[in-house]
Amino acid sequence: MIFSNIKYYLGVYKRYLGRRLYIIFLLTLLTALAEGLGISLLLPLIEAADSAAVDYDNFAMRGINTILSFFGAGDSIDAILIFIGIVFMGKGLLKFAEGGYRGYLGAQLMRELKTKMYDAYNNMNYRYFIERNTGHFINVINGQIGLTIRSFNTFLVFLTQVIMAVSYLAFAFFITWNFALMAIAVGIILLLFFKTLNIYVTKLSREVAKESSSLNSFLVQTLQAFKYISSTGMSGHLRSSVIDSVDKLAGFDMKQKIANAFTAAIKEPISIVFMIGIVSIQIFLLDAAVGPIAISLLLFHRGMRATIDVQEKWQSTMSMIGSLEMVEEEFEATSNSIEKDGDMIIGQISKEIRFENVNFSYDMEEKPVVRNLSLSFPVNQTVAIVGESGAGKTTIADLITLILRPETGEIYIDGIPTENIQKRSWRQQIGYVSQETVVFDDTIANNISLWAGDYSKDPEIRQRVQEAAEKAYADVFINELPNGFETVVGDRGVCLSGGQRQRLFIARELFKNPNLLILDEATSALDTESEQYIQRGIDGLKGSLTVVIIAHRLSTIRNADMIHVIDKGQLIESGSYELLTKNNETHFSQMVDIQKV
Repeated sequence: MIFSNIKYYLGVYKRYLGRRLYIIFLLTLLTALAEGLGISLLLPLIEAADSAAVDYDNFAMRGINTILSFFGAGDSIDAILIFIGIVFMGKGLLKFAEGGYRGYLGAQLMRELKTKMYDAYNNMNYRYFIERNTGHFINVINGQIGLTIRSFNTFLVFLTQVIMAVSYLAFAFFITWNFALMAIAVGIILLLFFKTLNIYVTKLSREVAKESSSLNSFLVQTLQAFKYISSTGMSGHLRSSVIDSVDKLAGFDMKQKIANAFTAAIKEPISIVFMIGIVSIQIFLLDAAVGPIAISLLLFHRGMRATIDVQEKWQSTMSMIGSLEMVEEEFEATSNSIEKDGDMIIGQISKEIRFENVNFSYDMEEKPVVRNLSLSFPVNQTVAIVGESGAGKTTIADLITLILRPETGEIYIDGIPTENIQKRSWRQQIGYVSQETVVFDDTIANNISLWAGDYSKDPEIRQRVQEAAEKAYADVFINELPNGFETVVGDRGVCLSGGQRQRLFIARELFKNPNLLILDEATSALDTESEQYIQRGIDGLKGSLTVVIIAHRLSTIRNADMIHVIDKGQLIESGSYELLTKNNETHFSQMVDIQKV
């Protein structure tokens, strides 16, 4: 199982880093060979310095002497010492190159994963987005990718330790083969001993990744609702959920730490115990020469440490591998949820947007939110969509922007089916103002222009920003702010009132010079004065662009060219304000009476 896991994880990392990944293993192999050679060179040094002139002649010595003769070191102790020094200096340089390159690969992997995940989230369809919570996305792109980078580093160390262990044992085998065979047998026993622990740590890692998503979800909800929770003292449920999640994560972390501590604690003792046993067998039972045993002993000790490190690093990798699996699953899920796009670039709308027998539901097992809907939005006219809450008005707006696709029926823009249209070319023509304002923690000017240029240095940008603010009647309050258009509004516009945020929102959409402006309940939560300012801005746009107003508050649609009344996802009435209110039997007139418009 461990080999299939290694192959899988190696394949995942290679997918993002390519063949550059193998360079690290080449550097590690060269480092291991240099160190093994340097230690093995102690054998001819001992022979040269042995006053008893004990002959250590064997295959290993003949090979080492051949290397020394090739480099002109010969039998001289001084030459051998210098050569050993050169070998270990080379090993140090290789070790530095290996460590530096490993850091480079880690940085490249982080860049690849975070960039690709950000792009994947940008290209996912809206249905996938609404099926998840914000905490999930933040957890994956920050938390789980961060742990994936750490797992990559420990995985590389694991594989380099495998190379080091094999190298040490190979040199030991080269010098005393029977000694090395015993060491290899010990290494296999240790790996089998730790197999169950690895499975346990892997399971913990998956639990940690899953629970981290839950914790992030609760934290995001707490921060988003901070004002309400603080004002009402209603933090009980969220707090208990956060504490419960933290307790679970603390428990998982403790178990992982205990497993790591167990591995670290037995590393040295178990190595020494086995080493003593094997040396005793070599000296007392096999009557082997002490010199080769001493060198093999050093190699074996390092090999045993490397073998234990292999287990420790594999265990560390497994403790974070749940994060890699979650990241891979997220890439797969988003790739299966990519927003489908057409290839026809559409120009400025010149005729109409038309719905023909459109049906849509968020869940296939539930009743459709929009049913057999057929209506049109003529160019440069103001069209209102009204109805009670839950009637499907916002869904219609989402269908117009194409973030949702009809299950049956079709939407046409200037007679072109929307499935054939390149969505970006259409959406660039749209200005969208929702009830939930979108305001960034930046200056008024940058919130309007969305960083299209430098307000303080670019006269053209400055003029366009000011004109957009005037059309939205936002300049009324902006000029009263201490720094005017360069006032920083705070996180989500906390320094502004609700009406000011909404007017700023509208100014941004007007800055784009859209061909279609969608106002989705843009004034439903505002005071009368703010509503009047916004209403003036809307009325001033009439005839210059296509405006779609999604409204529950009917006072905002008096001047609309056409009103469509929606009930339970169906079109039940259409006409002008005057026409629909003349007949007391219409659903719209009853809505007007209720609201006393």
